[in-house]
Amino acid sequence: MIAMNNIVKRFGDKTVLSDVTFDVKPKEIFGLLGPSGSGKTTIINILTNQLTPEGGNFQIGATSNETGLMLEEDGLYKRLSTTENLNLFAGIYGVDKSKVQKALENVGLGKEGKTPVSKLSKGMRQRLALARAILHSPKILFLDEPTSALDPTTARGIHKLILGLRDQGTTIFLTTHNMEEAVDLCDIVALLHKGKIVEHGSPRAICDKHESYKTMPDLGAVFMKMTGVAAE
Repeated sequence: MIAMNNIVKRFGDKTVLSDVTFDVKPKEIFGLLGPSGSGKTTIINILTNQLTPEGGNFQIGATSNETGLMLEEDGLYKRLSTTENLNLFAGIYGVDKSKVQKALENVGLGKEGKTPVSKLSKGMRQRLALARAILHSPKILFLDEPTSALDPTTARGIHKLILGLRDQGTTIFLTTHNMEEAVDLCDIVALLHKGKIVEHGSPRAICDKHESYKTMPDLGAVFMKMTGVAAE
């Protein structure tokens, strides 16, 4: 569904991605893990044609209208209500506005249709951004640190939504610096350090390889062992 081959990206004389190669199969959750500044968002921006790499090539098995995108900066219109925000994007996507209420209900905001975005909590805004990203039933969903700065209860709600989308057939590309989140959600992960993929595989297989788990895979320990850098 997604493939990156030997991708190189530079900003001026700084190389931020070096020979990045991986693939994502249909209907799986792929996690790109690494600390802030490691190049995760740059990879999403390349895959969504917001940036052009200096080397390598990539393929994505969906058109722009068949992808959904949820960034850390949600881009919601604060003065508009939740319903008005989704109505606006329904028009852009060519989606029947009758689906807006269902989308709000799917993310637990069914009773907040008239609430201005400015009155929403951080977690509620994250859920609204997710509703917007999935409003048009995308084949591929890009989630850039979707639970960043959320409390554990709200994060678990987002996790449940993400797993449900995967079970319905959506391919999900997830970036995170939270190693526990990756273990809970991802079928396959890639560890990114200073613009390079340093490990790739299932969380369990990676931890088996590095003998870095007891009862649960500990990707944070693997990352620290390989790079000397804490994941979070």
